Amino acid sequence: MPATAIDVESIIEEHFCLANAAAAVFSQYDQGQTDRIVRAVYEAAFRDRVRLARLAHEETGMGKWQDKVVKNLVASQFVYEDIKDLKTVGVIHEDPISGIVEIAQPMGPILAITPVTNPTSTAMFKILIALKTRNPVIVSPARKARESTVETARICYEAALAADAPEHCIQWLPEGSRELTQAAMAHKSLALILATGGPGLVRSAYSSGTPTIGVGAGNVPVYIERTADVPFAIEQIMASKCFDNGTICASEQAIVAERSVADAVCEEFCRRSARFLSKEEVADLERVAFDHERNAMHPDIVGQPAAKIAAVAGIRVPPDTQLLIAPLGGIGPEWPLSSEILAPILAWYTADSFDDAVNLCIDLNFHGGMGHTASIFSNDDARIKQFASLMNAGRIVVNTPSSQGAVGGLYNMLHPSLTLGCGTGGKNITTDNVTAQHLLNIQRIARRRENQRLARFDTNLFYDESLDPAAFSAAFNRNY
Repeated sequence: MPATAIDVESIIEEHFCLANAAAAVFSQYDQGQTDRIVRAVYEAAFRDRVRLARLAHEETGMGKWQDKVVKNLVASQFVYEDIKDLKTVGVIHEDPISGIVEIAQPMGPILAITPVTNPTSTAMFKILIALKTRNPVIVSPARKARESTVETARICYEAALAADAPEHCIQWLPEGSRELTQAAMAHKSLALILATGGPGLVRSAYSSGTPTIGVGAGNVPVYIERTADVPFAIEQIMASKCFDNGTICASEQAIVAERSVADAVCEEFCRRSARFLSKEEVADLERVAFDHERNAMHPDIVGQPAAKIAAVAGIRVPPDTQLLIAPLGGIGPEWPLSSEILAPILAWYTADSFDDAVNLCIDLNFHGGMGHTASIFSNDDARIKQFASLMNAGRIVVNTPSSQGAVGGLYNMLHPSLTLGCGTGGKNITTDNVTAQHLLNIQRIARRRENQRLARFDTNLFYDESLDPAAFSAAFNRNY
């Protein structure tokens, strides 16, 4: 039974009363105590990575449990290795020349909103970076993934307590309720929201009045340039787009192939059990894959196998089909499959030239993927740099599976993260792979260091209206 307004208020107030008490204790911990807690939580999450992956798959019906194990591995082992040596307590940097000393302080209670697509891995990740920065965390699970998310949080909490963490440093909302989440987002004691989920939820977090680190939609374009190693490129794209049945927001959404290599790309896709659709089949797929009322992908096909989606759409494909490829004549609302679809479905375009290909990728990027990720397969460094400079994307992954490449830590040196910032293009505050360093307040001690140019400068010149900027600058720097 849904909670009443009075229930919501009392439930949230109790959670924050406990979180504030935990924050007061946590703020007194040193780096060694903090790191022991983080290590214990990582080890517990790692040990249960397989069971939690199976639980998430059984509960949501999305993706592949084997791939969810890999997600849990990244969210525990790889994240821990990335943050374990990070200084997050006390003085973290001191510059005797400038006289600046930086001191790390915790923010306070953090609300960690987790998605249905990556419920256990996102919970692990957000809990680890919150504890590393001495911030108590309240987990708000997706309604359709509540059991697996709460079990993850419980495992982490018990491990934290065993390592002498403050009581209630990890909590979770008692139900996947929109009312509870919204009340938590607006609570006066909440320091920060880590929002991972659909666009409506992220917008609600931003409008709550609480500082928020959110994410955006992917709609990742993949440019296969004429110098690309085609078999390698298709191998990597298949490994990425089919990973967990396409549930990672950084997964490829559309292929843009230069015409000179397009036939070879098609042949390689077909050799690897991808199926190109006819015009009529594309229309059939659109009806089941895209919800026109919501103007978004249909939730029933998210994370489902290609053969199952084809059967629902009435499209006959071999049972071993791994990927459905839809040749499209354009980009935008009249071409629904040019939008983000978190399933093993790709849009297909060919381009006559580099400029045409880049323009298609820009259009795809603007159609629902601003600031997120773009992918290129090429062995021409000049073209790679030109492509990157023209894309509004926080991550340009090169000759890399986009899903695993954007998440970081596997195929590059990006910080491993389950929260990928999209910058101002995606209405986010950062383009970074969000990690522990984003959850700190940094104090700066500024010791007296006089500006020697100002000390030697004739301050009467402040008032000389005849000086232009160049003359003023020359006088200011003359004796330096």
